[in-house]
Amino acid sequence: MPDPVCLGFDASAAHCAAALLCGDRILAARFETMAKGQAERLFPMLEEMLAEAGLGWRDLDVIGVGIGPGNFTGIRVAVAAARGLALSLGIPAIGIAATEAAAFGLPRPCRVVLPGRRGEVVWQDFGTDEQGDGGRPQQAADGALPPGPAPSAPAVPLAEGIARRALARRHTDAPRPAPIYLRPADAAPSRDPAPVILP
Repeated sequence: MPDPVCLGFDASAAHCAAALLCGDRILAARFETMAKGQAERLFPMLEEMLAEAGLGWRDLDVIGVGIGPGNFTGIRVAVAAARGLALSLGIPAIGIAATEAAAFGLPRPCRVVLPGRRGEVVWQDFGTDEQGDGGRPQQAADGALPPGPAPSAPAVPLAEGIARRALARRHTDAPRPAPIYLRPADAAPSRDPAPVILP
């Protein structure tokens, strides 16, 4: 039986990142820094990686997607792409938190700390269970973390961690990917009155 193929990708920060795995082997990987334009770049990047590996969309067995926390728009772009691909291809899409991807391959227990915005960090502690401690990522001011394990640097790039986690969970009954948001949106409702709709 051939090894399963997983495509993992993330747009939760100022980047587009992706990794294509066949079993334990990395077939292709990309990381492109970009402040905006993830929606326009994501699918061309994924198609380039598939072509590089000599594969097509129908060769995929599972999709892994970064669900944040991070940039609101980037997370929504990636999650919508993963859910659409999963539906059209008839394969599972597995949502993976950035902290969980960063904890892949680290000795347990461990703490993962990722840069956030406005002088804050995103962090999560992981116990001895490989699936984590059942908690969620949390936000704190940089330098104001509670007592716990010393922060560990990620052992693999973000997209690879997402793909490896998703591949390991492809047979589980995982819910559809959904964004993780730790703070409210920056956008505020318009102060202007709504237009009057004439009969």
